[in-house]
This record gives sequence, structure tokens and C-alpha cells, in this order.
Amino acid sequence: MQAVLKALGIEEVNPGGFAGQWIGSGKTQLVRSPIDGSPLASVVNVTPAEFDAVLASCHGAFAAWKQVPAPKRGEVVKALGDELRRNKAALAELVTLEMGKTLREGLGEVQEMIDICDFAVGLSRQLYGLTMPSERRQHRLQEQWHPLGVVGVITAFNFPVAVWSWNTAIALVCGDPILWKPSSKAPLTAIACTKIAEKVLRDFGFDPAICSLAIGRGSDIGDLINTDPRVALVSYTGSVPGGRHVGTLVQQRFGRHILELGGNGAVIVSEQGDIDIALRSIYFGAIGTAGQRCTSTRRVIVQKSLHDEFLQRLLDLYERTPIGDPRQAGNLMGPLVDPAAVDTLLAAIETTKAQGGRILCGGERLPLAGGCYVTPCIAAVPGNLPIVQEETFAPILYVMPYGTLEEAIALQNGVTQGLSSAIITNDQREAELFLSAIGSDCGIANVNTGTSGAEIGGAFGGEKETGGGRESGSDAWKAYMRRQTSAINYSGSVELAQGITLEL
Repeated sequence: MQAVLKALGIEEVNPGGFAGQWIGSGKTQLVRSPIDGSPLASVVNVTPAEFDAVLASCHGAFAAWKQVPAPKRGEVVKALGDELRRNKAALAELVTLEMGKTLREGLGEVQEMIDICDFAVGLSRQLYGLTMPSERRQHRLQEQWHPLGVVGVITAFNFPVAVWSWNTAIALVCGDPILWKPSSKAPLTAIACTKIAEKVLRDFGFDPAICSLAIGRGSDIGDLINTDPRVALVSYTGSVPGGRHVGTLVQQRFGRHILELGGNGAVIVSEQGDIDIALRSIYFGAIGTAGQRCTSTRRVIVQKSLHDEFLQRLLDLYERTPIGDPRQAGNLMGPLVDPAAVDTLLAAIETTKAQGGRILCGGERLPLAGGCYVTPCIAAVPGNLPIVQEETFAPILYVMPYGTLEEAIALQNGVTQGLSSAIITNDQREAELFLSAIGSDCGIANVNTGTSGAEIGGAFGGEKETGGGRESGSDAWKAYMRRQTSAINYSGSVELAQGITLEL
């Protein structure tokens, strides 16, 4: 453990702010690993005054950074990806130590960072505008994109580095500096990533404040980001109540925001589908990251004719789940992030039973070091009970039967969240209906794969209470830039649009 911390520049006590130099004189927090409760390191949070200095430096760096040609900015992002490659093993292990996901998932998360850097490098030469025909003679209309400004990135504990990279790689090639406020549950990975970005920026001779950091409580540091007009865009990943709060504050000052909020992923299992594919997809989707993904599978909607057989096979898988230290290759599920998350799961189980659901397996606290380990839970429910409509950020899976595909889609859509969904079927008509305008209402809709495991090439995000935001691939880059439409007159005279004449 000490070798990993040392390799990434993590000291026994670390300042929690970076604005070209490291600062921090606020409250000190000790970071413990959920794996066994052992102390990792301490972080000194920034004060409000220090935050203002961080933001001022980050905002000041924008003036020069936005003038760097986009392909040159892409070279910096390429170097960032290369530096992440060199540090992949150590950074993945720190992710595992700090938030408890398995090492294979930690490696996958760092690979996602590398992949989005590669994507952004190509994007740096593809920030395309448009030309449009004008109704006026010898005129041309064009649309172009300019850098926006400081992007405030507020991330959650469950993907402590990937979400930062989705925003950072894209924002950097778009010409925007980054101000990162990570979850207080995962500050060490943020410090490690900021040190990596600092090195790359210094190597290129750029102001390292382009990638700034401010660690502190959301109720103070987060709200300073949300209310300060120097932050042009706030990208927030977190809970629905948190998103409502962020959205309200940012909108009051007419700022922009990207909200990535709650999920309630469902998989429809058709009798026309491959049960083995369904089992594997649902199993990983439900227990991956101990159920602490916004794309985790939380509901399984099974055709009545398959229900009993499918459920028994799923129960058999659950009973054999190897749970324990996530650094050990044989374990598929590690701990929840903290004891409070365990309490939330146990409370949800009691509520499920009170509302008429049946607990078929799991949901038990395990007597392992650290106190954050549980067995994954399956509950049989008749439909979307009130507790089912909530996002319990833990490994509890609700299984319900359906008759017709229309009924299944209604169950899938019958929750307030709209992030990720899937159907397992080999019937093309069922698949196309599920993907149509009268099918899944989610931002992500998959066929013959689970709800979890989005790739960086597609825009990531969802509808309804998921917030409507999009990050990562496709044309998500447009959120990080300002659009400008121009009319260019080369006629030598003045002609008005819409046929308006002006006689002088």
C-alpha cells in the first residue's frame, strides 16, 4: 500500500487545493480504506478564501489556454493519456484502496481515462462548425465554436477518476480549464490525478492551474462553485436531491450545467432471449462495484414463462458469489464504501418486506475487517413498489414478472429515473420496439447486454430525474463550448433579411 501511495506522490498529509501550487489550511480529514478500515493518508481541505484563490488562478489560466490551437491542446491531452498509461497499475490500486471496487474494475476505470484521452486527441481536429446558405445575395452564414470558460467538475465516490477524465479530456481540447471538487470519500485519487496533470502541463510549459483542485465539503466548496459566475459550466455527478440543489443554484445565475444523477437500471428478459447472456449481464450489472454504479442493474423484468427457472439460476449464482478483499483476484465483490451505505441497504430490505416484497437471498452484514461487507440481495416483488422506485446505492436486485412486452416496457419506464436499460431477446421485432420512440425512455438502451459498462465513444447520460446531461463521446463536446453564428457580407452593399427594405 505504501509503495502505491509513494508512486503517486501521496504523502502522509496532503494539501487539498491546487492552483499552480498546492495549498490547504482547513479541516484535516483522515482517509480510511473500506477494505479493512486501515488509514491511507490525511487531506487538508481548502478554506473558502483558498478556494477563491484557486478559482482565480484557474480562471486566469483561461485567457492563455483558449488561444492555444485546438490540435496543440490535443497534444497535451495525448501526453496526459500517456502518463496515465505509465501509472495505470498504481492508480487502479489506489482506486481499489480508497473506494473498494475490485482491482479488475479499478484497472478498467483507469483504462477508461486513457481511452477518453485518445478520443479527445482526435476530437481536437474535429470541432466542426457549419456553413449555411444565406437568403441574401453574396452573403454567407457560418457557425463556429469557441472555448467556454472554467468547467467546475463535482464528482462522486463510485467512479473517483473516470468521470473527471470524461470532462477533463474533452474540456481541455475545447479550450477550457478545469476546477475539480471530488467526493470527500475519495480525495486521494483526485490528488494523484491532479499531480499527473500538473506534470504534463509543466512539461509543455503551460500554466498548471489549467487543471485545478479544491477538496472540501459540498455544502461549502461545492456551493461556491455553483454560485460563482466565473465558473461557466458545472458538471455534477451525484444524487437526485443534490442535482436539484446544484441545478437551482447554477440556473439562478444563468450558468450552464451537466447533471448526471440517479439511475434505476432494468433488464427485460424475454422468452425469445438467451438465458445465459441474461444471467451473465444481470449478475455483473447488479454486483459490479457492489451495486454502487448509477448504471447498476436494480430491476429484472422477466417473462412469466421463464420466471421460476431464471430466478433459480440467478439465485444459484448469487449464493456462490466470492466476496472479500477486492485486491484478491478471486473476489467478484468488495465492500460498500462506508458503514452508512451498509445501513442504507439494510433499511431498504426492511422497507421492501414491509411493502410486500420477499427477500430470497442475501442482504446480510458479513463479519469481515472494515465492517462494510454484505451479501448481495435478491427480492421478489410484484412490480414497482415505492421502495423499488428509489435508487438504493447497494447490491439489492428486484425481480418481477411480466406478461406482454408492452407491460414490460411500462414497468421499465415506470420510475422517475431514466439512465440505463436493456432487453435480452433474439426477436428483432422486440428489440426494435424496445429501441423505438414507444420503447425505453432511458438515455441508454441496450440489446443483449446489460445496463452497466458504457463505452466512451457514445454520449453518456439519461432523462427524467437522471438530469438530461451528456458527457464523454459523440457530440457531448458541444456542451463545453459556446456557439457563434455569423453572417458575412461580401456584396459591397447592404441587404436586409426577410425581404425588408430600407430607403435612406
